[in-house]
Formats: sequence, structure tokens, C-alpha cells
Amino acid sequence: MQVSTHFKQAATATLLTAGLLFAGTYLMGKYPFFLLLNGNGGSWLDELFKWWTYLGDGIIWVVAVVATFYYRRNKLLLVLLCLIISTLLSQGGKHLLFPDALRPSAVPVELPAIHTVPGVELHTSQSFPSGHTTTAFTIFLLACQLIPHRWTLLGGYLLAAGAGYSRIYLAQHFPSDVAAGMLVGIFTVSISIYIESKTKKK
Repeated sequence: MQVSTHFKQAATATLLTAGLLFAGTYLMGKYPFFLLLNGNGGSWLDELFKWWTYLGDGIIWVVAVVATFYYRRNKLLLVLLCLIISTLLSQGGKHLLFPDALRPSAVPVELPAIHTVPGVELHTSQSFPSGHTTTAFTIFLLACQLIPHRWTLLGGYLLAAGAGYSRIYLAQHFPSDVAAGMLVGIFTVSISIYIESKTKKK
């Protein structure tokens, strides 16, 4: 299967965004950069990002698989590969490679410095990479491959980036966790496209 131009553009935008987050982390420090992006935006942003973060929830995969089954059944293998690989990489990173990576609320600093949102449970460990960001960007990149349209690229990027940022705003992840999730998304869709093409040739 040929890689679409829109996927290449989406992957480039994702890579640049991840690079900016890593650069900010390196230049400012992990916690100061987090605090800069975690600032209080008011009650309306609190509510917005409480809902926006669900775009990276696992239930999104159910929607993607069902929609593909009914409308693009010939691409079901690609979608399933993306689901399996992204889950293995993100959860493997959290539980096997970086099980002791602390979340922002668990870092030994004064908690009042962190903006938290009422009603959002703060997790304390298994921070790297961000699973929600991995899901959001994997779906975004996959959509750009399957639906090569400029609105898929522009709208999808905004939705995925918002989901990634929500993890910082809700004090669930550091920017570097979010950046890593983006990279996992790029790798996932790229390797899934490759595997699918090899499978179809056989």
C-alpha cells in the first residue's frame, strides 16, 4: 500500500510538534515547562479539556474498528494492526520499560503549583508515554492515510493536538510524555502500513 501524501504531511506536523515539546523540556526543564503549559485557563477550559481528553480514550478504537468494518472493510487489517501495535508500545512502555515514571502530581514539589481540574482523578505513576496521546495521534495519522483530504489533515491535527494538550492541562502527563505518544503514533501507523502491504503481496 502506497503511503499517501496527506499521511506524510501529518507525520511531519506530528514530528515537528513532538520536537518542540522535547526542546521545551530540554531548555526549560521537565517540571518548569509542564507548569508553563499547565496554567489555569478558567472554568470553561477546565470543562472543555475534561471532555476533549476522551478523544484519546480506548473507546475511540471501538468506533474506528466498527466504522472500518462497515465502510472500508478492505482496510480492517490496517486498523487492527494500528490498534494492536499502538497498545503494545504504549502499554509496554508504561508497564515494562518505564513503570516508575512519575506523573506531575507525584513529583515532590508543592502541589498547589499545579493547576488541577475538579472531578479529574490524578494518577501518580506509569507516565511515559501518554497512552491517550498515542491513541489520538495514531487515529489521526491513520485517518490521513485512509481519508486523504485536507480537512482530515487540518481538523484531525487540531483534534489530536487538543487531546494531547489536555493530558498536560489536566495534570496527567508531562510534555515529554505527550511527545513520546506522538512518536509512537507515527511509528505505529508507518509499520502497520508496511506490514499490511507485505501481507497483501503474499
